Amino acid sequence: MDLDAPHGAALGGARATEITLSKRLRSFLSWPSAEDDPVTRLARAHRAVHPNADVGVLRRGYAIAESMHRGQFRKSGEPYITHPLAVAQICAELGMDTVTLVAALLHDTVEDTRYTLQALTGDFGPEVAHLVDGVTKFDKAFYGKAAEAETIRKMIIAAGKDVRVLIIKLADRLHNMRTLGVRSPASRARIAGATQEVLVPLCDRLGIQALKRDLDDVVLQHLEPEAYELIDEHVKNRPHWAAYLDDVVNQTRVVLRRDKIVATVQPRPRHYYSIWKDTVARDQTTPFDLPRIVIVVDGPDTDCYAALGSIHGLWRPVAGRFKDYIAAPKNNLYRSLHTTVIGPGERVVEVLIRTSTMHRSAEYGIAADFRYPRPGVDGANSAEQLDWLQRVLNWERETADPAQFLQSLRCDLAETQIQVFAEGRQIVLPSGSTPVDLAYELGPDRGDHCLAAKINGRLAPLSSELEEGDVVEIFTETDAQSELDLAVAPPGPRREWLGFVKSPHAQMQINRWFADHQEPGISISDKVRLGRATIGLTLRKHNRGLASDLPLRQLAEQQGYPDLETLLVAVVDRTIEPDTVVEQLIAMVDHQE
Repeated sequence: MDLDAPHGAALGGARATEITLSKRLRSFLSWPSAEDDPVTRLARAHRAVHPNADVGVLRRGYAIAESMHRGQFRKSGEPYITHPLAVAQICAELGMDTVTLVAALLHDTVEDTRYTLQALTGDFGPEVAHLVDGVTKFDKAFYGKAAEAETIRKMIIAAGKDVRVLIIKLADRLHNMRTLGVRSPASRARIAGATQEVLVPLCDRLGIQALKRDLDDVVLQHLEPEAYELIDEHVKNRPHWAAYLDDVVNQTRVVLRRDKIVATVQPRPRHYYSIWKDTVARDQTTPFDLPRIVIVVDGPDTDCYAALGSIHGLWRPVAGRFKDYIAAPKNNLYRSLHTTVIGPGERVVEVLIRTSTMHRSAEYGIAADFRYPRPGVDGANSAEQLDWLQRVLNWERETADPAQFLQSLRCDLAETQIQVFAEGRQIVLPSGSTPVDLAYELGPDRGDHCLAAKINGRLAPLSSELEEGDVVEIFTETDAQSELDLAVAPPGPRREWLGFVKSPHAQMQINRWFADHQEPGISISDKVRLGRATIGLTLRKHNRGLASDLPLRQLAEQQGYPDLETLLVAVVDRTIEPDTVVEQLIAMVDHQE
């Protein structure tokens, strides 16, 4: 891409400097034998789920990644390429598509090598480039403490266009967590803590339990090593566990066949973190672990309830231990029946019952649409799966301060959630939420002008904590004049609401009301856009124009900036004057010509 000259001639020898994919690949050595080929295992895993996948593009992606990372090593001493290859392998085992695997192979090249986003776009297209750019971190040397918040904010925005950004990030963190052993104890604890704080609950919100289980366990290993070892010893030495579960499974199969319910039945042992969590909750010194099976029915949802009846007819159910997540799915769309029974030998057994579609969704969440593609469904933007993400994006648009956005995201992810009903809708809120939180979830105007609420038909204070299943009515000033005998307070939220609202959305909306007349902040993303516009306007004074970003990226590299975005931010912050940038840009381009 070039700058346009006054007479239409191309400025800057961009074409001469661009290296095409074919030329770059011709410089590589021939492929090794299948036994030694590092891509073989990845290709097999990918083809096992997607038989018609183009493995050739994986090989091209690996070749470029290996070339660019050559000479770089991980702290373990292994060649750096082992990391992106492992991340791609995790994505392949989840069943992700070819585009995701190529982006996983290349996800660190733009951040850590001379390979540019421009070159990547030319080699693999804008879809792969968007995913790689979405997981590329802002440079700490230039952004300081704001780097982490801005990086997460950037990733969430990118995921709003394509959720595969988050899946690559989760796979990246899982492999990093698996290889934390070479770091110091303090470093391991810090990284594991950050993972537990943001990425594990993020994985849960996306419903990817197959990934979350591994993240949970490796976090436990680094944060609670003694507890992990205790549970590991317990799992490896459970007396007669396998034989007992086989007996439970066999008896279950017999009763289901008798009742003409077609289903598969398998043991479903808990993973380490789940055992540890229950052990701590019961304040026990020995691991608390119950035998568990899963029944996957081959039929409609009603067959799940039929199977439940069969199980309760075979073994006595434990009172208070039944949960129906089919009628009322979790906020991450998890659906299943949970029951606990007194099984053979008077031992307590947990039973999960679900359809095959529910089972796929329970295991893979948002990734299920890539592993099991459905006609007419775009997995990257599956609307029903992305309700939570869209809500977070709304916060991002309302919050100029990236640190505040990150804090709100952490708070939201840390909270357990409840579901309540209002205006004929089922609404998910953080546990401990109040009618004010609900009002803001119904809309900013409803929140700002909220006066009173009824919970299950009775008037209740606005500070009342809502509970699972509550039916709530919200009344505003207009409602007060027509339906309730209330004194109408001055319009707008009350500052005291900040003392009891729970949801980040409500907190931000209330703060927005009181900060309306203050100078708004500006995010790095805004600065990038403003810097680009400033350069464009300054070029006009010289009768020049931008046809692409390539010359600017070259200039940023020459001037020692880690990327183009950092140069554009520097222009807005007046660390460097736009006239200086444009003069250097024109001189560089004219010299290349």
